[in-house]
Amino acid sequence: MRVVALVPGGIGEQILLFPTLDDLKRYYPNAQIDVVVEPRSKAAYRVSKSVNEVLTFDFKDRNSLADWGNLVGSIRDREYDVAIALGQSWLVSLLLWLTGIPRRIGYKGKGSVFLTHIVQFNSSQYLAAAYHILLKAVGIDSPVPELAVNIPKPDIEWAQKEQRRLGVNETGYVLINGSSGQLSQVKTRDNIYPVENWQQIIQDFQHKQPDLPVVVIRGADGDEFTRSLLNSSANIRVTSPNDIGKLAAMIGGASLFLTTDSVPLQLSVAVQTYTIALFGPTDPAKVLPKSEKFLAIKSPTDKVADISPQVVLQKIWGG
Repeated sequence: MRVVALVPGGIGEQILLFPTLDDLKRYYPNAQIDVVVEPRSKAAYRVSKSVNEVLTFDFKDRNSLADWGNLVGSIRDREYDVAIALGQSWLVSLLLWLTGIPRRIGYKGKGSVFLTHIVQFNSSQYLAAAYHILLKAVGIDSPVPELAVNIPKPDIEWAQKEQRRLGVNETGYVLINGSSGQLSQVKTRDNIYPVENWQQIIQDFQHKQPDLPVVVIRGADGDEFTRSLLNSSANIRVTSPNDIGKLAAMIGGASLFLTTDSVPLQLSVAVQTYTIALFGPTDPAKVLPKSEKFLAIKSPTDKVADISPQVVLQKIWGG
């Protein structure tokens, strides 16, 4: 069976699709699964264990008829048996109809007429579970499996070397993601936690747990963020993983991960690191599974900056 999934959205949306792709591969081990994603999201599949080929298409760009035609031709040439549309765009549904793929699965919406199997999208549901429901169309009606990633061996080895460089390989460490780097899921003012709040949290943590190092992730645009933290506490260590595999490996080695709503949050879920996540406008139930390992702090104003450091510290110390 040859399957193609059309998945608009960022890296976070791709990772939340992994349980669906993994379950499809588990039930149909000989299936070849390809995805069509936006160029910015291709990096996610470095840590996927079920996808064969990643095709890129900028769904949000002002594409010409020729661009859409090329995509139709590319998909048609591969002779897929099943197509899964993750968005609710009538244009994407029409595109799938034009490819001639016999089984076209998607959500109920304006383009449903072009689909052969239609599922109702539950906007209040955990997104990974909402994706997984689409598999009913191919006879899979099991609970959504846990999110998981496949970290390449070179990335694991890089993380081990990085932990030795930082001097945290034997002590463990607290890892902090606070900058809006290239792997961030949401880049808005409502999702940025102020540096001075992070400073208070780090200082309190270092006072109560002086033997547990604090490591900060330097994002692509996080130099100013990292520099500000270093100015307030010289004992902070800094790591700069340059791809999603290395980042996942560093998160997997942490004793505790503190983060805003972002792609690294989804990686922490996948590697099962104890995590405290700060949320602004996003409903935590939509992006986090129910687990004692993943604690969410939701801003009462939908702005992350309005979460006080004291509230975060109470979560850390179990108050």
